[in-house]
Amino acid sequence: MRYGNRWMRKRVIEEFTLLRRVVPPNNNWVLFAAIVEAFLLSIGENADRYRIEFGVRKIEEWYVGDGWFKDGEVFHIDYYNSFVIQPMLVDVLQTWLEVNKRQAPSGNHQALQDRYTKAVKRMQRHADFLERLISPEGTFPAFGRSITYRVAAFQSLTHAVLIHQLPENVSPSQARCALTAVIKRMFSQEGVFDQEGWLTLGFAGHQPTIADSYSNSGSMYLTTLGFLPLGLPATDPFWSDADAEWTQKKAWSGKPFKKDGAVNY
Repeated sequence: MRYGNRWMRKRVIEEFTLLRRVVPPNNNWVLFAAIVEAFLLSIGENADRYRIEFGVRKIEEWYVGDGWFKDGEVFHIDYYNSFVIQPMLVDVLQTWLEVNKRQAPSGNHQALQDRYTKAVKRMQRHADFLERLISPEGTFPAFGRSITYRVAAFQSLTHAVLIHQLPENVSPSQARCALTAVIKRMFSQEGVFDQEGWLTLGFAGHQPTIADSYSNSGSMYLTTLGFLPLGLPATDPFWSDADAEWTQKKAWSGKPFKKDGAVNY
């Protein structure tokens, strides 16, 4: 078994290293290159730190404000801020920071710490938007490309739940109830699953005409990014706190809710 584990580790490292042959286009793909190298760095392998720094720096350059990044040189209205850019940027910076602290405990890591802290704050702001997109009925706008990833559109929110970094005005139980409403609404629709139980191409059913050219049955399972809170123990407030209404449910029933306003970070 130990030999098998060593063989598997060696194979994974080799395959991940071979990914350096791919030159990412000038969009969110720079973070795919960065996160592969961050993983190699975290397990003590030789990592291409340039691919990490380049990916992080490009995303930081594309920040447009109020919790939103461009996906390349042009700003796009879609959910890629949520299911690639924000969570992956936070993960790469966190890994990079932790490794640097481990390798040089007495070093000065303030600059990298500041970059990580800012990335988390921006993801929190984006998660705030996502929570507000959930209607009282558990629906959300179907705009932008790759909408077939379904509840992956909420990855920034679920990632913030997982690492206990929710926005100040969004409680864990509030997020749970909002996300549960979306999941029930979406996956109870006829046509979401085929006769063998596999996800179909679509959003709230079998809607193949909205699929992108790169979409396939396997890529539909990116929707699992919307289930990240399953990584939390049953005792976590996300699971154990009493039900709470989310922002739009309060707003559309005449109840008090937090006033929104832009941020300057």
